[in-house]
Amino acid sequence: MLAALADGQSTISGYLSGADCLSTLACLAALGVPVRRTPEATGELVQIDGRGLRGLLPAAAPLDAGNSGTTMRLMSGVLAAHDFRTVMGGDASLSRRPMKRVIRPLSEMGATIGSTDGRPPLVIDGARLKPITHRPEVPSAQIKSAVLLAGLQADGETVVLEPVPTRDHTERAFHEFGVTVTKSGERISVVGGQRLSARELVVPGDVSSATFWIALAAGTPGAEIEIEGVGLNPSRTAMLDIARRAGARIDVHVENENTGEPIGRIRVAYGSPASFAIAAHEVPAVIDEIPGLAALGALLPEGAEMRVEGAAELRVKESDRISCLATGLRALGASVEEFPDGFRIVSRRLSGGVADAAEDHRLAMAFAIAGTGATGPTTILGASSVSVSYPGFFDALARLTT
Repeated sequence: MLAALADGQSTISGYLSGADCLSTLACLAALGVPVRRTPEATGELVQIDGRGLRGLLPAAAPLDAGNSGTTMRLMSGVLAAHDFRTVMGGDASLSRRPMKRVIRPLSEMGATIGSTDGRPPLVIDGARLKPITHRPEVPSAQIKSAVLLAGLQADGETVVLEPVPTRDHTERAFHEFGVTVTKSGERISVVGGQRLSARELVVPGDVSSATFWIALAAGTPGAEIEIEGVGLNPSRTAMLDIARRAGARIDVHVENENTGEPIGRIRVAYGSPASFAIAAHEVPAVIDEIPGLAALGALLPEGAEMRVEGAAELRVKESDRISCLATGLRALGASVEEFPDGFRIVSRRLSGGVADAAEDHRLAMAFAIAGTGATGPTTILGASSVSVSYPGFFDALARLTT
């Protein structure tokens, strides 16, 4: 998105060919951005000819964000500053997800956004934006990013107040494109009108996807895995500390920094498995990693426990991840107690069975990792959803377990 708003041609190496990322490219192409894709060993090489700040063109048809809430929320921030109407929808899952949290601040800045009771599709009438100071209702990197993207195109200084830190990829990416973002305590601000310069970028491996391999190694007696080329942004690595609490032996080596993101390798080995908990104040930093960590909880020795509290946000992801995670793990033989804002797993040997991933990519991967410890076969309904974020997941799983 930043490349699309930049001046000049940017190249992005290692671009994931998952459905969510491809939805973003399709939306940009529909808005007049020239996009070229070339296969490469670690994903795709993507070339984007930037149209400059507020330089996108009206789309001839509604935009389709697919299953990607990130695409919809961040694109809303981009489109809020463009003086034309855009309709943006998605699949059935995305159409159930709440968007009022992004509609409110962008409306306050001057855009007009229609919805179906705060849910997609969104009808965005962009406008010349005014700056605001916004405190998100719940900690959210997506909302922060949407407001900063709008603020980049507004008149004056836009501020996001963030008492609980969330992942900071957007701030780092702004800096990489030549935009000054100021952070002081809980205050993050950007002055509108700054021009972006085209860049040559490399995307590191996704630590959220790596969580599933960390859970596999940490939950399998005698196992050891080394994950190379993974992003080690400090705002994304809290799950490593949690996995260590669960008894995993983890070594991390930062090898270089590219495009503002530290990159390196993670070595994970089976250690001394133990009960562990994720407290409410930790949830914002690991919200996407909780399904993978739940798979680790299901693989702990009999009688050990995993407990999660303060994670009600999981109920409004691609699925109700609390309910669907509990139901799916129970189908595999786990003992799971569900709470309004979390769950508790009391580990016992899984039997295997049929788990419904509810077309949620992270649940499909979590059930697959948990199923490696079952005494019988595991069948996962909706497993094709892994293509959203990790198209090669099952190939990698087969390679690691055969």
